Amino acid sequence: MLRLLGLPLTFALIALAALIGSSRPASAFQTESATYVERATTDAVTDLGAKGDSVGDLLTFANEIYDEHNKKLVGHDNGWCIRTVVGAAWECYWTLELEDGQLSVAGPYLDAGDSVLAVTGGTGRYYGARGEMKLHARNAQGSEYDFMYKFTH
Repeated sequence: MLRLLGLPLTFALIALAALIGSSRPASAFQTESATYVERATTDAVTDLGAKGDSVGDLLTFANEIYDEHNKKLVGHDNGWCIRTVVGAAWECYWTLELEDGQLSVAGPYLDAGDSVLAVTGGTGRYYGARGEMKLHARNAQGSEYDFMYKFTH
């Protein structure tokens, strides 16, 4: 009986050692904050539900991204949102493309007030990124937005 327990226990210990050995210590993660400005010039809503603003409508975009001072072009974004609450909220997914990598986000975009979306991953310099992005409208027209990222990678 003891021999039968030994084999599964050995496999469990090997798996645990591999898991511990492959994860990096908390001190190896880098915390980063960055702010970018999106100039929303390509936003387009496709009316898929009932006529007018309705659940299921699709918002697509591929906009230029500027530095935090809104002066230097630093990248682009590409994404889409589905209307989930008429006049109030969209559920969105998009990727910010920068020279040294990409950051992907997912979450709600609110028609009024700031929104907070999850940073779900990254590539290049941002590989393994996890955190959040606060989205803030810079004007009432919705033509410019601050993207304020806080993440680890």
